[in-house]
Amino acid sequence: MEDYRRYLDPKVLDKISRLDLKTRLIVEGFVTGLHKSPYRGFSVEFAEHREYVPGDDIRHMDWKVFGRSDRYYIKQYEEETNLVSYVVLDVSEYMRYSGNGMTKLDYGCCIAAALSYLVIQQQDSAGMVLFDDEVRSFLPASSNPTHLKNMLQELTKIEPREKTDLARVFHEVAERLGRKGLVVVISDLFDDPTRILAGLRHLRHRGHDVIVFHVLDHDEVTFPLERITLFEGLEQGPEVIADPRALRQGYLEEINGFRKRVRRGCLGDRIDFVDMDTNTTLDVALSSYLASRAARQ
Repeated sequence: MEDYRRYLDPKVLDKISRLDLKTRLIVEGFVTGLHKSPYRGFSVEFAEHREYVPGDDIRHMDWKVFGRSDRYYIKQYEEETNLVSYVVLDVSEYMRYSGNGMTKLDYGCCIAAALSYLVIQQQDSAGMVLFDDEVRSFLPASSNPTHLKNMLQELTKIEPREKTDLARVFHEVAERLGRKGLVVVISDLFDDPTRILAGLRHLRHRGHDVIVFHVLDHDEVTFPLERITLFEGLEQGPEVIADPRALRQGYLEEINGFRKRVRRGCLGDRIDFVDMDTNTTLDVALSSYLASRAARQ
């Protein structure tokens, strides 16, 4: 398998390829796709009549209305348009953690690759933002099938090395994205929740539909450690030797409280918040979410 295709799992693609990723919002554009446009055109779904003016294409004349009223009217239709989506992937050092298998970063890359594949397959446009404490890579959105290869190759170049600044990146992305569309955030969200929510709120304020995939390693969710353990600090944190049994209750209360706070904030701003445990196979996790999202639309 070519290196750039290692994040495309055929099992995952087979499961999600029967589903669509649509935005809940009206999007802008003129390309035929799956999504309602705020602009009027002459295709797909009838919207309204307007009186004929010289220069209009007579192929869109409503002759039945003319027969009843002796006046010329043009049929207008509501165009369907393509979705512009951006995957915003956290590539900071914390994301390289792995308790017993795939790292959070690799799991996140697989999510990014699968969703980008799905978006381009449905003739929509996909772009990508890779970040740690700042934006490290920004690939503009495109619906060209060859663009997927560029995105996958970008994923293979990732070298986690810096700590996270989620809020700063979200604010920057909100200002850089021109068209309203779909923004998919993939991160462990290890940052200040107040600032995180403010950054996500900025994206919503700019008119984007936002999905947050909160990726955690199974150990981070369950804290199964039993023996005295050397905890290695990532993102410039110190090393600490501790008895995990003495820490478990406090840790679980802290992590669960953090997750609830961010989830509650997201839902309050109509942002989808999706818990992703690296122990859950990606085909099951993604297809379940996409199916439930489709059912709500």
